[in-house]
Amino acid sequence: MIDWVAFAIVAIVTWIAAMLIVTAYSFGVRLLAVARDEGKSTGLSKTGAYACFTVAGLIVAFGVVLIVPQLSEAILGMSSSH
Repeated sequence: MIDWVAFAIVAIVTWIAAMLIVTAYSFGVRLLAVARDEGKSTGLSKTGAYACFTVAGLIVAFGVVLIVPQLSEAILGMSSSH
């Protein structure tokens, strides 16, 4: 039997995580483009861009940790057994 509630939770969390990754990466690309176009105050734009890329990378890394059972057990202490 399919646990539809669990399925819906996984689908919603996956959708939200995907949107966060795309949004963070897009903001990073936009801030880098602004930093290259404007001759002034590029430091703040570049810092924001790198922060956005870091957030996107951390979300992806956390997803990998959740998917790989050995990493889940080692880092989060979560067991894959029910």
